[in-house]
Amino acid sequence: MTETSPPERTAVPYQLTYLVLALAITAYSLLQSLVAPVLPLLEQDLHTDRNTVTWILTAYLLAAAVATPILGRIGDMIGKKKVLTAVLVIACIGSILGALASSITLMIVARAIQGIAGGVIPLAFGIIRDELPRDKVTGAVGVISALIGVGGGLGLVLGGPIVDRLNAHWLFWIPAIAIAVAAIATHLIIPESPVRTPGRVSWIAAVLLSSWLIALLVAISEAPQWGWASSSVLGLLVAAAVLAALWMRCELRSDSPLIDMAMMRIPAVWTTNLAALLIGIAMYSIFAFVPAFLQGTPEAGYGFNSSITESGLIVLPLSVAFLLAGIGSGPLAHRFGAKAVLVGSSVAASASLLILAFAHSAIWQVMLSMLLMGAGFGLAFSSMSGIIVHAVPSHQTGSASGTNANIRTIGGAIGSAMMASIVTAHLLPDGLPTEAGYTTGFAILAIASALGAAAALLIPSKPTPVTIPSDIQLTDTPNTATISN
Repeated sequence: MTETSPPERTAVPYQLTYLVLALAITAYSLLQSLVAPVLPLLEQDLHTDRNTVTWILTAYLLAAAVATPILGRIGDMIGKKKVLTAVLVIACIGSILGALASSITLMIVARAIQGIAGGVIPLAFGIIRDELPRDKVTGAVGVISALIGVGGGLGLVLGGPIVDRLNAHWLFWIPAIAIAVAAIATHLIIPESPVRTPGRVSWIAAVLLSSWLIALLVAISEAPQWGWASSSVLGLLVAAAVLAALWMRCELRSDSPLIDMAMMRIPAVWTTNLAALLIGIAMYSIFAFVPAFLQGTPEAGYGFNSSITESGLIVLPLSVAFLLAGIGSGPLAHRFGAKAVLVGSSVAASASLLILAFAHSAIWQVMLSMLLMGAGFGLAFSSMSGIIVHAVPSHQTGSASGTNANIRTIGGAIGSAMMASIVTAHLLPDGLPTEAGYTTGFAILAIASALGAAAALLIPSKPTPVTIPSDIQLTDTPNTATISN
């Protein structure tokens, strides 16, 4: 494939472009978790059950996982600014629909539409690659990656005050306004990306990707009710495995893959993406279930009878630590290497989850867990971005970074469904989950994060020339690349 550039462009300071992208990313990241603290409230208002209401989060992550690679590809083809603006407009429409929703079905549909905003990640990374000076790209991608997590943590904090002072509908009206501002700023300020990569969207791959994810998520989430050994659950798991195999085969044979499997075979890329999947399982599940855990009653063995606002304040250290870790990740990576930072941060995140699982009788214990968790995940997000940026040729920075973020999102969708399955497997007579459900769930998330550290250990530590096998070609990439930490 060849890349073409428009002959004339409007000069825009790259700092201003980056500021608009940061606004768009922050608005997107708030959507991930803003409704999480009020899931028990939405469960009552929408007359549904605890397992079904979790799909408000899962549907969002599922839609983001499918939309992210598709929109990244379309942006490369027809223009990143144009597609980014359209994505933000669609996310705004989804937010408005969520504000007006009066049934759980309509709410899940609205959240799926909001999930299309996941496309802002590869588009933002691509614009950063095109617009910023080369020596600024690595740091800019790292900060943007940190903002994804920071915004998610802030959503947990802001949900309570919004509901207390306004009502639950404003959890959608406020993001709609923020996204609308980001869309207008994108249209007026960001210059159209100079790079065009001719190609096409592999819609068969998109259908297969969404199909195997849906089959897997439905099987995991419904297993407590249907039974893990039931024919329905086993059939869905088999279908997910078959569809996933067909999807990977389709991507390998495609001239325009949604996720470049050839690039995924670079040692530093596949190992980092494996760590991203496992870390995503752990982190996004925390967004979904910690607020409800804190709002539980001590009589049930957990929780502090916290209000929505109080539960948000308890998890505030997570957001603060996430932001500070994102800022400090660069010097740490320079001193110790990004691989070492990723391993250490994954271990820290695992330790924080173990604290949450087995030492949650006092608020200070939970806040300590949140502080350690924010530092761990914040360093992990930024260090993964740094590893990916240095593992691929410069013109694949956007694609590779977007893929890494997308794999984290896929992990989050799987983790949220898995956590919901565990927590709702055993309920108290009043319908609340038992302490054992949360303890088991958090312990499993700790294992997932620890496995992420193990995957990070496999990342090559020293620059190593990598030759792509002759039977495959990296999309728009020479046959050699340099891997570094």
